[in-house]
Amino acid sequence: MKILVVEDEPALNKIIAKRLKVENYAVDSAFNGQEALEYLAVTEYDGAIVDVMMPKLDGLSLVKKLRAEHNLLPVLFLTAKDTTKDKVAGLDSGGDDYLVKPFEFDELLARLRALLRRQHAAVTNELQLGDLVVDTKKHSVSRGGKDLNLTAREFEILEYLLQNAGTVLTRQQIQDHVWDFSYEGASNMIDVYINSLRKKLDKDFPDKLVHTIRGVGYVLKQE
Repeated sequence: MKILVVEDEPALNKIIAKRLKVENYAVDSAFNGQEALEYLAVTEYDGAIVDVMMPKLDGLSLVKKLRAEHNLLPVLFLTAKDTTKDKVAGLDSGGDDYLVKPFEFDELLARLRALLRRQHAAVTNELQLGDLVVDTKKHSVSRGGKDLNLTAREFEILEYLLQNAGTVLTRQQIQDHVWDFSYEGASNMIDVYINSLRKKLDKDFPDKLVHTIRGVGYVLKQE
């Protein structure tokens, strides 16, 4: 999952981004609404955490602009403005949820998971394809009842493939979604991770789930 943190206070932005990365999210940070629009123009995100009071372009105006462009990016407002009027304004501007500062990180993470579940029309934290089960909260993976040991990066790639099961994803799409904007890795890094995933997911099972579409990319599907 890839999250955009839009918060003009550098220290808080850094803390939120760091905690999200510990939870295995890929994270980019913007420090005002205008900068956020620049990120959103070139990168696809699963969700955004947005402060309301920011320079250049405030959070409400940012989200109103996104909704006017039919961008349905899930948005969690995070702000010190705590009156009912403020909350109503945030939700009416197009925000999906509203959390008041100071806040507990556990609540922030729970609200974010709920937003992401709604985005993917899920009622639980589990994603499933056949006998493959991924728990996005526990970061656990099993197939045929057998627990699989994946690295954090393998888990992120699998989660993205599973969210788009049946859809062919290019190497660039996978890289843009799983790594942050500043990533500069080897050109074959995606292939390396996919090969590792294939060994762990498919080696001991007759039905293969990870498929290569030559010249295009990869797809997770049941044959």
